[in-house]
Amino acid sequence: MKVKNAEIVISAVKPAQYPVGHLPEIALAGRSNVGKSSFINKMLNRKNLARTSSKPGKTQTLNFYNIDDILHFVDVPGYGYARVSKTERAAWGKMIETYLTNREQLKAVVLIVDVRHKPTQDDVMMYDFLKHFGLSVIIIATKADKIPKGKWQKHLKIVKETLELEEGDEMILFSSETAQGKDTAWNAIKSFL
Repeated sequence: MKVKNAEIVISAVKPAQYPVGHLPEIALAGRSNVGKSSFINKMLNRKNLARTSSKPGKTQTLNFYNIDDILHFVDVPGYGYARVSKTERAAWGKMIETYLTNREQLKAVVLIVDVRHKPTQDDVMMYDFLKHFGLSVIIIATKADKIPKGKWQKHLKIVKETLELEEGDEMILFSSETAQGKDTAWNAIKSFL
């Protein structure tokens, strides 16, 4: 997919602030520092549309990106970051849950995991949560460029088994550095629009 225009429309914390209209939405979830912003920037051919940060826990709102007036990417706050107060984490949790379980425009969730490591307990909980609510999930196993090609299948197998990936949920090997998996990711996303 050739993206011509992509811009952040709004950062929302409650349903009243969500964009109005019927554009389909694809949510992006993953633990803090897994590379969600890099994924967004690579997918949209932009350097700094989504702010990347070495400081985890930077995204604290639901960030809606309008892509060519065709769809919205919705970046949700990263999970599993300890340096945030329990109350703050609970508030984020509520905000994310409200969005994921009530938003009619939501078509699928891209769950981003780091292919170098076994998915965390938080990753497993997030995947289980999404499946519990009947949401379609695309797994993006990012940072492929950080491991030798010969070990890709082994790492993908670990991700698949740890998440207990359900039949029909696609898993895509991805690299924000090399654009590996970008077209495959777009095809998966487009299949839900």
